[in-house]
Amino acid sequence: MSEPRQDDDRSLLLTRAKIETKVAQLAAAIDRDYAGRSPVVVGILKGAFMFLADLVRRMETPIKSVEFIRVSSYGTSTASSAQPIMLVDLSPKTVEGRDVIVIEDIVDTGLSTQVAMEHLAKLNPASLVLCSLLDKPSRRRVPVTAKYVGFTLPDKFVVGYGLDVGELDRQLPDIYTIDG
Repeated sequence: MSEPRQDDDRSLLLTRAKIETKVAQLAAAIDRDYAGRSPVVVGILKGAFMFLADLVRRMETPIKSVEFIRVSSYGTSTASSAQPIMLVDLSPKTVEGRDVIVIEDIVDTGLSTQVAMEHLAKLNPASLVLCSLLDKPSRRRVPVTAKYVGFTLPDKFVVGYGLDVGELDRQLPDIYTIDG
């Protein structure tokens, strides 16, 4: 088991109040765009679980189902391996012919997100869009575009609100940058 990190290497980036406000704005935009429809929401584990939970609680749009997939390229490091792999998948029948909204915590290099989006596209959804709380376009290595984006970030490693480093700091209600 890894040792807890020292708090002094964290710098507050986004407060829980700013996150809550942005989540409400994103939910309102999805409600507007999906009026009269019932999408499937697919969260990318592990990082998106808090954002997904808060987002769907704020949405008024009836959701057909909430599903999860897991793609990983980081492991316990702060640097991407550049070779994402699918660790948890879903039944193809869940998304076939349905409107699908993929919920991501952060789009960084885009490698993991691209793998997830391409995989889901092969399952023949009626529509497929991405909603990401955080975006780091300066780090992008492949083209990935989110229809819904909460915050655009500088090139800093972030933790909290579901995001981790070596499985630590996910439970923090705010988002911090970390050094190292």
